[in-house]
Amino acid sequence: MHPVLIEGEWKQSDQPLGVFQAIDPSSGQTLADEYPISNALELERALQAGVEAAEMMFSIDSSLVVAFLRGYADRIETNAARLADIAHLETALPISPRLIEMEIPRTILQLRLAADAAEQESWREAKIDHEASIASCMGPLGAPVLVIGPSNFPFAYNGIAGGDFAAAIAAQNPVIAKAHPLHPSTTRLLGEFAAEAAADSGLPQSVVQLVYDVKPEDGLRLAGDRRLGALAFTGSRRAGLALKNAADDGGTPAYLEMSAVNPVFVLPGALTNHSEQLIDDYYNSCTLGVGQFCTSPGLLVLPKSDNTELVLNSIAQRFDGSDAGTMLAASLAANAVSVIEQLLSGGASFVSNDRRSEQTGAYFYPMLLRCTAKQFLSNTQTLQSEAFGPIGLAVVAEDIQQMITIARTLEGSLTATVYSDQDGSDDDDYKRIAPLLRARCGRLLNDKMPTGVTVSPAMNHGGPYPATGHPGFTAVGMPGAIRRFAALHCYDHVRTNRLPKCLRS
Repeated sequence: MHPVLIEGEWKQSDQPLGVFQAIDPSSGQTLADEYPISNALELERALQAGVEAAEMMFSIDSSLVVAFLRGYADRIETNAARLADIAHLETALPISPRLIEMEIPRTILQLRLAADAAEQESWREAKIDHEASIASCMGPLGAPVLVIGPSNFPFAYNGIAGGDFAAAIAAQNPVIAKAHPLHPSTTRLLGEFAAEAAADSGLPQSVVQLVYDVKPEDGLRLAGDRRLGALAFTGSRRAGLALKNAADDGGTPAYLEMSAVNPVFVLPGALTNHSEQLIDDYYNSCTLGVGQFCTSPGLLVLPKSDNTELVLNSIAQRFDGSDAGTMLAASLAANAVSVIEQLLSGGASFVSNDRRSEQTGAYFYPMLLRCTAKQFLSNTQTLQSEAFGPIGLAVVAEDIQQMITIARTLEGSLTATVYSDQDGSDDDDYKRIAPLLRARCGRLLNDKMPTGVTVSPAMNHGGPYPATGHPGFTAVGMPGAIRRFAALHCYDHVRTNRLPKCLRS
């Protein structure tokens, strides 16, 4: 059984509550490596070690953080092929191009951009009022951050390597990382590289800690502990809300990425003049990564016209001609079937073939459903359920006014998209519908699907509830992502030589 990383050392788990093994989703075979389910006492030790590390991290020179982040990125880059092989075995995600050419380079980039932000101190937002002798800047929380990674991105969002991890470390906070049990060996190897980089850079012991799994009640107890500085979570709404409630009870800021249907609205001119582009874009986006992207376009809203049936039938034919894709786990494929049944109970019907009976293990076929605007508006809660898989729901509206009414009923999403004609014929409709969508998403797109999140300082990978727990923050893009794990420090009449470096100018 593999050890956990606690108190600066790799240690065998003390009286674990159980043992688990990852499963190769493509074959259904259980993999050999065993990992512990940590008990409450082990989590307490990790938390206390994190508290002690936070006291030391509070006042260290930022150059140590910079050296760690860059050294860690270099190790991942050097071992990219090995990491991709392990992640492929645990997740069935393709080595090329998904892992080796896309996700691992993105992870390396995020770590290096976090290092740049730490070096330049751009995240600190220094402000100085010389006349009043008051200065302020963002600074460390002075407490450890708990980072819980998701199933669908074994690198870019991994609890011990992803964007949340990089941002928390850049703000000089220690991290307690919880692995996702679907890819523990990938996370363990990342943890080994992180521990090596931390030791080489001279960071305090316990700045990076790793456990593989916990019982829900123990995880909630940790999330609500007042010694925790912040919590970052990416995953389901059910788990995210449970963590948020626990964190709220303890006064801990919780930064959550949960569910999103990422609606796509197609205006009449675009439907008439750009239908081929729309068909290709929607099919490719909805099936990318077997629909397991957090920005997958789950809801397609179109006006009723002569072209509507042609577009929907063409998309359905593309779906029906697709082979089954391998999801991250058989349980996720089963959940996707449950969502289809929920959509059917709300009045939806199939446009593509109903291939639920063909599902085996983690293999899943793309499927397209539809409903009328009237059906959607009479059952909005059921019909805007997130389908984590290659499942699309098309809503056909009678006119633009019904589309506007639909927009008003939508929950918060990470993204919202509007397809409109380039000749300006849709401009008036766009002016009516775009403000409604703007208020309900983090990122508004025109004439492109939302899958894929560019790592840029201008990016917002966030959005209104329930897409996230707070609309004012992003999980992607430095220095913005770092500010989630920082506190505002104000200094009133403090001598210049006692101020943080960024306030001495």
